[in-house]
Amino acid sequence: MSDVALNRKKIMANNTDATYAGAIIMEVNGREAMELISVACKTTIGRKPVKTMNRRGRIRGYADGITEYELSVTAAVPIDDTEIDWANITKAKITLYPINAEEKRTSYLDCFSISCSDKYEVDNEARIDIEMLALDRVEE
Repeated sequence: MSDVALNRKKIMANNTDATYAGAIIMEVNGREAMELISVACKTTIGRKPVKTMNRRGRIRGYADGITEYELSVTAAVPIDDTEIDWANITKAKITLYPINAEEKRTSYLDCFSISCSDKYEVDNEARIDIEMLALDRVEE
């Protein structure tokens, strides 16, 4: 690697303003779910190609669609009676808090579960994977 490339790499490493997400809180019926291990959020924009019959045989454009917010949540299964009925969740709220207090937090509102699956591993606790959809995403 050349000296110019090394200097550019050092400058980029020192001048980063990266911020990262901190805590992830899920509220179900006004109660915080403390067992969350991970949350993966996927936004589907809903754009679809418009296929027309033309000489070039190419797509001519796109049409806007409906945005969907899909969430994959993994939670630890507690032994006591505090377990949430994951299969019947409706109107839950999932909030991602940034580490830096000055940044905006992101919330997924009116989340509801669409599927659940149990997972057992030798080295870890019993877990449950929940697939959810959210009706809205807001930055607060």
